[in-house]
Amino acid sequence: MTDTAPPIDVPTAQAVLEHLVGSLVEDPEAVRIEVSQGRSLPRLTVRVGPTDMGRVIGKRGRVAQAIRTVVRAAAARDGTDVEVEFED
Repeated sequence: MTDTAPPIDVPTAQAVLEHLVGSLVEDPEAVRIEVSQGRSLPRLTVRVGPTDMGRVIGKRGRVAQAIRTVVRAAAARDGTDVEVEFED
């Protein structure tokens, strides 16, 4: 017996995340967002160009935390909660 997870569908959260991160970086074409299943919640993993990570994280992580807050609010419209991760 195989355990198949339901498809991950968080279109509003993903669109909001793409818009926010794309607006912050110098190279919006380098922004990649991967949707996967985390431990208990859908996970949105953000990858940006090497020179743009500082812009996305911000001083003391304030920009990253603000992005997480807004995307989690958008995910409520999709009927779920999400985790947002930033990777180099």
